Amino acid sequence: MAAISGDTEVISDLFVTQQVSYRQLLYLRFCRNRLAVVGFWILALLYVVALGAEFFAPYGKTTRFGDILAPPRLPRMVDAEGGLHLRPFVYAYTKGRDPETLRRTYIADTAEKYPLRLFVRGDEYKFLFIESDLHLFGAEGGEIFLLGTDNQGRDLFSRVIYGARLSTTIGLCGVAISLVLGIIIGMISGYFGGFVDQAIQRGIEVLLSFPSIPLWLALSALLPLDWSPRRIFFFITIILSILNWGSLARIVRGLTLSVKNEEYVLSARMGGGGRWWIIRRHLFPANLSYAIVAATLSVPEMILGETALSFLGLGLRPPAVSWGVLLQASQKVSVLGVAPWLISPVAFVIVTVLAFNFVGDGLRDAVDPHSRY
Repeated sequence: MAAISGDTEVISDLFVTQQVSYRQLLYLRFCRNRLAVVGFWILALLYVVALGAEFFAPYGKTTRFGDILAPPRLPRMVDAEGGLHLRPFVYAYTKGRDPETLRRTYIADTAEKYPLRLFVRGDEYKFLFIESDLHLFGAEGGEIFLLGTDNQGRDLFSRVIYGARLSTTIGLCGVAISLVLGIIIGMISGYFGGFVDQAIQRGIEVLLSFPSIPLWLALSALLPLDWSPRRIFFFITIILSILNWGSLARIVRGLTLSVKNEEYVLSARMGGGGRWWIIRRHLFPANLSYAIVAATLSVPEMILGETALSFLGLGLRPPAVSWGVLLQASQKVSVLGVAPWLISPVAFVIVTVLAFNFVGDGLRDAVDPHSRY
């Protein structure tokens, strides 16, 4: 309580000494929510890494090695003899086979070390119009598998970074479409009322009444097997957006009903302002901040939706790489028992969803004048 009262005094002093705009006030209130700030920087880092996946990933998404289902090779600073090393390193693995189960075994070879270095040369790639083979980090003289390898010998950490590009982009694209549909249709429903409002609300109820799993199964059956990953990506984005704009439209409708009878809106109407002019100049700005908050909280639902669809085989398919596609390898309990690291993409999904929720909560508290923040 002392910290909150102290922050309140700081903002009060700012009002006394200088005029603070509404945007600056929102920024100050958002920054006071530490979890929201942490979530924002996590998301910023995630999108930067996803955008430059070719550089940040140590290997290409299709690069294969002879180490199939190899366990993670974590960097170390202290060797097996207790010696301290200033440069991190990983041990080489000695391959073998269990005589009873005939499974591959990987035993750390403490006699051979691979030091880690920054800005190493590796697989060639093309990013935008730039061709290069420079990667952020790598192991000198060997390989580094931070999350192990999959059943085809591909580095799982590199594929997780590439998968972040698709999984997180679906969330942003889907929410952008839902935001446009929700704001426009919600404002029309709330402002015009009458038959228009009734028709839109009944349509939203029908849309929200569809059971999700049977609908996904039906849509999956409509996807041709010869479609490219880009087409499937676009189709899934459109479908997820169509299924999620109804809730946002209801929120915008409620806000519009509360705003359209305000004095400044009635004054504009009596002054000769047309309907679309009032919607554009008064109702849209009044709904935008709340709609952005609702859209931010909807991004995790989009990401989880894509992950669930791809995990069940109803969404993106190989060779596309997303977090849901990567988790398809963990469907079999027998494989997961041998290589539990295949479920590691779940950790990235959880962190991303939590970060979006923290940011959404921070934005909601920032625009809410009755919030304790």
